[in-house]
Amino acid sequence: MCGRSVRATSDEATRPLPGDSLIAQPIGSFAHAISVRRRPRDVWPWLAQMGAGTRAGWYSYDLLDNGRRPSAQRMIPELQHLVVGMIFPALPGVTDGFSLLAFEPESFLVLGSLSSSGTVLTTWAFILEEEIGCGATRLIVRVRAAPGYRFQGLPWWLSKRVIVLVHLIMQRRQLLGIAERAESMPEMKGRMVFGPAKEAEHPAAGM
Repeated sequence: MCGRSVRATSDEATRPLPGDSLIAQPIGSFAHAISVRRRPRDVWPWLAQMGAGTRAGWYSYDLLDNGRRPSAQRMIPELQHLVVGMIFPALPGVTDGFSLLAFEPESFLVLGSLSSSGTVLTTWAFILEEEIGCGATRLIVRVRAAPGYRFQGLPWWLSKRVIVLVHLIMQRRQLLGIAERAESMPEMKGRMVFGPAKEAEHPAAGM
């Protein structure tokens, strides 16, 4: 399990994970995962500071999703405080992006896109699970889409094909980027201070 593959196991792809209840009956769901040779507390800060523009970047292909600005190579303390409902900008210079729907420090972070009425259309969940006896963390990423979601207005049958391809390319680079950054830093001896764990104030938000 401590390899560099980004392939999720069948169990990781199918068992219940944080964020699933936000979209109870998805029309599409897929997952990727990577083993990071650090404990969850060393991986979490890289997730907490994600986002384009004034945030740390997405650790993927910066030319495409961060306006050519290199994603951060260090932990940024001022970006570690999270509040449910805050926006992780998708691109530099925009005010919209992914809403923070739920989080628990060092455990999971769930981003999502919302409709104009506040309905959750997609979820993008990052889950940290310690690999006992391995001194590593399994970082699992799951994406789910709700009925009615359309990528760029495309019909769902075509949206799904486009999303799977784009997500595979960008997600692989992101997972590798997070792993490389976390493993390049010394292990933390203490615990960082974060905002309180919260869930989205949404009818379907029960975890």
